[in-house]
Amino acid sequence: MISAVLTGVKKVEVRRVPDPQIHTEREVLLRIMAVGICGSDIQYYLTGRIGDQAVQYPFTVGHECAAVVEKVGGSVTKVKSGDRVVINPAVTCGKCDQCLRGRSNTCRNLLFLGSPGQLEGCLSEYIVIPQTNCYPIKKEIELEEATLVEPLSIGIYAVTLLKDYKAQTIGILGSGPIGLSVALAAQDSGIRKVYMTDKIDRRLEAARKVGALWAGNPDKSDVVSDILSRESLQLDAVFECCGDQQAINQAVELLKPGGRLMVVGIPNTDRITFDPHRIRRKEISIKNVRRQEGCIPAAVDLIEKRRKDIAFIVTHRFSLKEAQAAFDLVANYRGGVIKAVVRSRS
Repeated sequence: MISAVLTGVKKVEVRRVPDPQIHTEREVLLRIMAVGICGSDIQYYLTGRIGDQAVQYPFTVGHECAAVVEKVGGSVTKVKSGDRVVINPAVTCGKCDQCLRGRSNTCRNLLFLGSPGQLEGCLSEYIVIPQTNCYPIKKEIELEEATLVEPLSIGIYAVTLLKDYKAQTIGILGSGPIGLSVALAAQDSGIRKVYMTDKIDRRLEAARKVGALWAGNPDKSDVVSDILSRESLQLDAVFECCGDQQAINQAVELLKPGGRLMVVGIPNTDRITFDPHRIRRKEISIKNVRRQEGCIPAAVDLIEKRRKDIAFIVTHRFSLKEAQAAFDLVANYRGGVIKAVVRSRS
């Protein structure tokens, strides 16, 4: 089969690699149809690492995929050959203290698709994965839409973590696929006052499309003042979705006393800072959001029921052989990109 592999910083090559094989009775061979390029994929492309996870070249990234079941192991009952599926890219052990506490997203033995030292990613023609990671989808869902299930599940999970707080007024800093997913989940949960920011005009248009009361560009205006002129008592919660220090600072200023800062974005640096006196005096709670926990079915359900139309998030399309061009476009934010999808099959 062919696979798009990272071979160095800012280098992607399409290579012929061995076909994956089913090794256990509970595994499934998937024919990959479409893969969304994630911000974490881009960090590996640009720098070869995220924190202490460094790429050993060659390596295949990619974890947001839609596929068709090609073959199943002898004990597989969840899916069958020909089924269209999305996947949970996190393969967990189900036995450690975290899994047993319902925290599989922090599994002690977690293996994640496209993460160095864990599992090769899905920018290939085929992959093998446990049946428990497969979720059938209806034929009505376009395969490009299906690649959005994984980021949408993160948005749903992030909003779910706020349920006990009953937030009604929120900010979302960063209106890329994750920020838009948070906005969609917030709208679906009943939150109606949503303020969003981004540096790309097309993403601000998308933010308004998903229901933001206001959307602004921090490079063109003082977004903190603009939002607080509309919300004098400040915001209940802010979702930082771009991994940017400036956005972290803005979030602290936007939050009301007792507010919650939800850190969803992955920083490009090894350190971010907070003004300890500012967050102490306002008694701000900081919550890190680690991928998602059990929200894949909810994301599939949200799309299947057409409660929110998210197809517009996919703005660019490439073939597997065009993977280098896809990564280059997303890394440089060209063409007003929101989400680029690589099609393994037509």
